[in-house]
Amino acid sequence: MTSETLVVVGGGLAAARAVEAMTDAGGDAHVVVVSEERDLPYDRPPLSKAVLAGTEESAELHPREWYAERGVELRLGVRAETLDPTAHTLGLADGTVLAWDRLLLATGSSVRRLEVPGADLANVLYLRTRAQSQALRDRLRLGGPVAIVGAGWIGLEVAAAARGHGCEVTMVEPQETPLQTVLGAEVGQYFRDLHARHGVRFRLGEGVRRLLGETAVTGLVTTSGDEIVADTVVVGVGITPNTRLAEDAGLLVDDGIVCDQAMRTSSPDIFAAGDVATWYNPLLRQRVRVDHWDNAREGGHLAGRAMVGDDVSYGALPYFFSDQYDVGLEYVGHVPRGTRTSVVLRGEPADDRFMAFWLSDDRVVAGMHVNQWETIDDLRVLVRERTVVDPRALAMVDRPLVETT
Repeated sequence: MTSETLVVVGGGLAAARAVEAMTDAGGDAHVVVVSEERDLPYDRPPLSKAVLAGTEESAELHPREWYAERGVELRLGVRAETLDPTAHTLGLADGTVLAWDRLLLATGSSVRRLEVPGADLANVLYLRTRAQSQALRDRLRLGGPVAIVGAGWIGLEVAAAARGHGCEVTMVEPQETPLQTVLGAEVGQYFRDLHARHGVRFRLGEGVRRLLGETAVTGLVTTSGDEIVADTVVVGVGITPNTRLAEDAGLLVDDGIVCDQAMRTSSPDIFAAGDVATWYNPLLRQRVRVDHWDNAREGGHLAGRAMVGDDVSYGALPYFFSDQYDVGLEYVGHVPRGTRTSVVLRGEPADDRFMAFWLSDDRVVAGMHVNQWETIDDLRVLVRERTVVDPRALAMVDRPLVETT
């Protein structure tokens, strides 16, 4: 009897976690990983942290021997070009056509490009792949002036790494505070102050009109007409899910590949996970797409289990973490676009040790801690249970979180 073939398209954390689940389940299925990148599947958080800082060279999730021991076939450095849900085939750029029984799309996302004159100059860099992280690290080691376009999570982590290498850093951000659409102005101001204390200069409320230079970038011109000198420009203006393969195959796509709670797409033998998937979350009772590490980790593993026949349901709370200078933070929860919230702070942001809570009708829908690692479990409970709290009690640092209702 011929064993089933399970194909994973992608080379990131979601792909690796799916392979873990498939091979841990036993059975005789043949697992194939197809990735456009030549590297073994790797983790992305170190790219803007340890790799960029120069304290870690590799972010590989498993050595090559691990895949060999589990009988996993690796097809690296080749792009998946066509997907036929009816014929159950995947066409690769090298002309190979793979037949599959079930397939996972873990194609991730791509960075949004800066579309201004000069954007194609040398040393205008993005951060998404291992190669890009290493190239940016090499530039930062030179110690020259750096301009960062976009004050989101990636931009702020790059700024911290650049300051660690001794670079002068200027951040250009159209909003009035960093992370304003994610965290709001009040918490966003904390991150501005944090980076300003470490020497980062901000040009808030401004965009980029054009980049300067003939062959390599020498600076940029803001929308106010000011020039900023920089021999490296890092662009961090968001990502776009890689849905082309799914769209061309006729799968349902709406801000990501649409999936049910088991990560199954509109074609029953095709699954999706990670940045590229927008799935029905039974806990939140709505479709969500989350482009953070924990979603790839948990969603990839659950999709792998679903592909080998497990009855699963993905109702995880969105979660992410960040490290900047000596500040570490964790965030858990989900604030749907358009939701009106109030923010409650617990502790003093100036001390780099506090918590923030986002409340809707006095229910905790999201929370974050900064350098208070012992609080995350209680925070998860408040968010998961959508607990109604007393905002005044929530702000009291000497009141246990479980006693703020």
